[in-house]
Amino acid sequence: MSGRNLTLTLLAVIALFVASNSLFIIKETERGVLLRFGEVVNTDLKPGLHVKVPFVNNVRKFDGRVLTVDSQPERYFTQEQKALIVDSYAKYRVDDTAKFYTATNGEESRASGLLAQRINDGLRNEVAARTIQEVVSGERDELMEVITRDLDEVARTELGVEVIDVRVKQIDLPPDVSESVYRRMNAEREKEAREHRAQGNELAEGIRAAADREVTVIEANAFREAEEIRGEGDARATAIYANAFGQDPEFYSFTRSLRAYGEAFQSQGDIMLLQPDSEFFRYLKDAGAGN
Repeated sequence: MSGRNLTLTLLAVIALFVASNSLFIIKETERGVLLRFGEVVNTDLKPGLHVKVPFVNNVRKFDGRVLTVDSQPERYFTQEQKALIVDSYAKYRVDDTAKFYTATNGEESRASGLLAQRINDGLRNEVAARTIQEVVSGERDELMEVITRDLDEVARTELGVEVIDVRVKQIDLPPDVSESVYRRMNAEREKEAREHRAQGNELAEGIRAAADREVTVIEANAFREAEEIRGEGDARATAIYANAFGQDPEFYSFTRSLRAYGEAFQSQGDIMLLQPDSEFFRYLKDAGAGN
């Protein structure tokens, strides 16, 4: 290789080295600051291709997307001095790149740690001002709004990040009191169940007694009406019989004798002990008695 070609190759390598150390790219999902000997000189690098001075300028890039800080479950005491285990998380993103770099040295883990500490302090203060009922359900949304607002103000001022939201994932009782609370709740539910059963039995007895009373009244009324109808029928039948038999008493006596003969001779016995002059044989002895 000639000296000219060697020189050109050397110049190309140097140019490539200078270009690689002079050009940098900021992605759409990134935020960055430009430093000169460690001092921030450009706090808002736009997405795209940029130029820097090698060995003089340095670039620090940060994730510009919404990030999550997942705090560890912590024990907090309510207004009644009841302990709760609260598991929370927060969503944030870099807002002021210069302040973020100054406060955290551009380290996301450090920013998450500082935010987690401030979330812990905010939750401790807000939970201490509320009862268990308010923390769990009554004022839970308000609690999250207050913590988000207060934490956002502090985070913007101290860390250069915007807190988008703070949420509670889970609220539990500490293990040392969960069992006692469960036993108390179980006893209260059993007491309530017994009261409902007693009320139900009392109501059932009342309904049953009213039904029995109504059945007795209905049966008595029905029996009275039946007896009245039966009496009226018997009276009408007696009147009809009396009217019919009153027209020919002898015929009535004759038909009664025939009915008696039929009933007497239907029996299995073949011996009958009667007086010879018994009235029973009246129409058998004297065929002309009916004339």
